[in-house]
Amino acid sequence: MHGSIARSVEEPMKLLSTILIGLFALPRLSAEALPELAGHDFFYAGEAKTQDLYIVRKGEIVWSHHNPGSRGEISDAVLLSNGNVLYAHQYGITLMDAGKKVLWRYETPEGCETHTARPIGTERVVFLENGRKPRCVVVNVKTGKTEREFPLEVGNPQGVHGQFRHAELTTAGTLLVAHMDHGKVAEYDEHGKELWSVAFPGPWSASRLPDGNTLITATKLIREVDPAGKTVWECTPADLPGLDIRSFQISTRLPNGSTLINNWVNSWSESLDPDKVPEQAYEITPDKKVVWKLDAWKEPANLGPSTTIQLLDKPDAPEARHFGGFR
Repeated sequence: MHGSIARSVEEPMKLLSTILIGLFALPRLSAEALPELAGHDFFYAGEAKTQDLYIVRKGEIVWSHHNPGSRGEISDAVLLSNGNVLYAHQYGITLMDAGKKVLWRYETPEGCETHTARPIGTERVVFLENGRKPRCVVVNVKTGKTEREFPLEVGNPQGVHGQFRHAELTTAGTLLVAHMDHGKVAEYDEHGKELWSVAFPGPWSASRLPDGNTLITATKLIREVDPAGKTVWECTPADLPGLDIRSFQISTRLPNGSTLINNWVNSWSESLDPDKVPEQAYEITPDKKVVWKLDAWKEPANLGPSTTIQLLDKPDAPEARHFGGFR
């Protein structure tokens, strides 16, 4: 037993070292470190008219993927510790390696949408499917077999696009779902039993913090609530004077207590004039002081609209989560 546990820890770390070496060996996509990309290493993607993903290290774009003829927006993307990339793009979900070889792909059925997918180890993915019969699905990406699915409640079964945008696995092995059109955030076990919920207007995303609180994000509101649903901290655009906040989508609580928030710009409703669009992301302290901002709209560092920003300052393994008995 102890030997197998040791191997399960050792092997991913060896793989992580190999991938990190490989990433640094990739040709640099920006000729030199750019000040607008400095401050954090990160993996980046956003809802836009094209599908674009980036890895930024030490102020340089070291990896990118572009699919200009794509159909569907990227609402969720994860960089695994082995260098694989998992991303949900509205009409499908793709898992590819660092060399951009597709390892697994899910094609969303007609009339449905998939905006969020999270890895469970390296062999499984859990995702939500918007539709007239919305559901949560666990798939084995090695076999292609669906190993679990259960229905989810929504506010409007006919309004497919607005049902869900983001879900996240907790360290307890549960799934935290932002019911965007149902006005709540709910936590589910692997069988679909609701374990906890809190009312919240139009939640876009939610994450469980180490102390048991939950950080919830809507387009104009970020709020931290305790297990009883009581507000312990929140942030609105009014708390950030001088900033042009268009739309919050995902917020992340950092180990230093600050909060990383994205500022999404809708490329379908306005032109992305680099001299007029606001910064794509901010790091703010608990008292809402801005200590870092991302303003990367101009070539050669044009990252486009922001939705998800996964910090890479320290090695991490997002796939090291379980969903009940699925590991």
